[in-house]
Amino acid sequence: MATTLAVGCIEINNRQPWNRCFWWGFGPNLDYRARIGIKEVYGVSVYAWCLMTNHAHLLLEPSDHSGLGQLMKRLAGRQTRYRNSKEGRTGTLWESRYKSSLVDEQAYLLACVRYIELNPVCARMVAMPEEYVWSSYRARIGQDSCSWLDPIPGLESIKRDGQSMAESYAQYVRFAIPDGEWDLIRTAAARNQLTGNEKFIEQMGIMGSPISPPRLG
Repeated sequence: MATTLAVGCIEINNRQPWNRCFWWGFGPNLDYRARIGIKEVYGVSVYAWCLMTNHAHLLLEPSDHSGLGQLMKRLAGRQTRYRNSKEGRTGTLWESRYKSSLVDEQAYLLACVRYIELNPVCARMVAMPEEYVWSSYRARIGQDSCSWLDPIPGLESIKRDGQSMAESYAQYVRFAIPDGEWDLIRTAAARNQLTGNEKFIEQMGIMGSPISPPRLG
């Protein structure tokens, strides 16, 4: 199975301040870590994640065709029930179906990890990615622990002589981003398209790889 970049958006309403609605949906004490830990049940690897104010980014690799949809549905359902219980509300928490994009692992896997973990910086919420505790970045550089975060395939390719893996990774994330890279990733995810070069897109077309995510609860 190909790695998938998934983005879920919270429905905004007048009953919840926009800049807290997503964090509240996961509950206190960062228990979203325990919630996404259910990935083991569905055989899904997690390479990167980031919780923003009204949406979340996840870079996942399911072991079969059903794993991604099942994980997202269960995770979304838990969040919806938690928030409805805390606020005495009913109905959906999510704005729409989650967006997803199959990722070319050879050309864009590390780029998608960087895109996800730099989201808070680009949104001007923090100056440096390590200042943001609601993402996988701190775990990658050894400043936090995250037992269910999986090793990134090919990560050793960016290791520099004389540096630890964490140092090389931090340098990669902060390195100049090639022109057009972010727009390509963002657009592909928003439109449920493929993230990759022309060869990858052609191969996926031949294999017939549709992306049709279920509606979140």
